[in-house]
Order: sequence, then structure tokens, then C-alpha cells
Amino acid sequence: MSSADPATGPTNPAINTAASPEIDPATSRAINTAASPAIDTATSPASSPAIDTVVYDFGNVLVGWDPFGPYADRPRAEVAAFFEAVDFDTINHAADAGTSYAVLLERVARTHPELVDDLRRYVEHYELSLTGPIEGSAELVSELKGLGLRLYGLTNWQAETFHSAEPAAPAIGLMDDVIVSGREGMAKPDRRMFELVVERFGVDPARAVFIDDKTVNVDAARGVGFHGVVFTHTPALRKELRALGLPVAEQGRRGVVPTE
Repeated sequence: MSSADPATGPTNPAINTAASPEIDPATSRAINTAASPAIDTATSPASSPAIDTVVYDFGNVLVGWDPFGPYADRPRAEVAAFFEAVDFDTINHAADAGTSYAVLLERVARTHPELVDDLRRYVEHYELSLTGPIEGSAELVSELKGLGLRLYGLTNWQAETFHSAEPAAPAIGLMDDVIVSGREGMAKPDRRMFELVVERFGVDPARAVFIDDKTVNVDAARGVGFHGVVFTHTPALRKELRALGLPVAEQGRRGVVPTE
């Protein structure tokens, strides 16, 4: 049977050939290439190894931290002046990196003896600096756990006070393991902290994402090969994780996005 239109008769192959000039294969490839935008295989999610590990910072990512908490009964400006006088940020980082509070109290006693009791108050009432879980964090950690991802903590935290962490934010207990800076004698952004995650837990940085609220720490993680996310709030973190190919929900059950 013929597929020709009965009204017009069979098609003349010679006419079709003449009407359709032959296109040089090289020209055809050039046309197709111009019509199809190039895909950068180096950055395409499909070409990257699948994420199988999430590494969390804790302070102001899973649990709120406010050093003014132990001084709630005093004017904030007065406490701020005390922090500035003793260089609290330096003291806090030294404690995170493994210097005991006994040593730090001795140092302050030599330089600012009138303020040593103020620092002691922070140490003795440290738990009051923890303000509870960051909104939406526990739900997201549970979701990641349910997806079968490995979860680790990498936190700058004093060894002497870390026992307060999980009671203040129970999601910390869902971590498979935790590296606490004060126990290791070093602190982020020291790249050795990230190398320790790789060595101790057998993590492939190319398949892991590190989450921290400090850009300097995230940059250090990226320098070791980790994917990095600077934490602002949980809904934004969900968006970042989805961009990395993790099938988390677009928003938590409450669905509230904080204003910037």
C-alpha cells in the first residue's frame, strides 16, 4: 500500500530532494551548538558527587548563644564595657581553643583584678548564655537524619561547658559524633579542624556540606574541599541544601521565613 495522498498521487522524490538542500554535517553541528547553551559540567549539580554528610556548627546555628545572658540583671551597656575592658572575644576564643577557665581567670586577675569576679560569673552561670534551639533547626536535623545522611558536629566550644549544649538544644544529640574544639586544643577557622573531620570520620569533603554562622569558618572549610553554607536562618538553609541536591522540604511545618 502507498502512503501517498490519493488526491495528489505519489510524492516525487526528486522534487523533495531539490526543495531540501543538503546541510554539511559540520555546519549542522555548529547550528545545534549555537542553539543549545553550554552546560558547565564543573558546576552542574548532576556532575557533582551526591552529598552524603552534613557537618554542623552549633552556636547560633542549632542553639542560640548570648554572652549577656548571665548578666541579665545588669545594664547591658555596663556588661558591654566589661567585655571590652577584658577583651572578651579573645578570652572566649582562647577557651574554645582549649585554655582552661582557671588560667583565663588568673590572667584577668593580673590585668583587671576588679573585673575577675565578673568573668567568674560568666563561667559559673554559663548555661544562662544559651537561649534554646534556633527556630526550625530541630525539625531540619530530624529530616536530614531521616534521609540517611551522616550528621556530625564541629563546634568551637569550651570543653568545660559543653555538657550544657544538648540540654539547651536536644537536636545536638542526633549527631553521629561531635568534634569539640576545647577538647582538641584548637579552634575554627584553623584548617586542621576540618582536616580532623575528614580523618576521624572518613568524610569525603566533596560529598559533605559544612554549615556555620561565621563566613571565615565557612571559607576555611571550603579551602579543605567542603561545600559551605553561611547560616542566617533555617528557611534559607533549607534553600541552600536543596540547591546542593538534598531533597529536604522547601519549608518546615510552620513555614515562617524570618525577615532579614
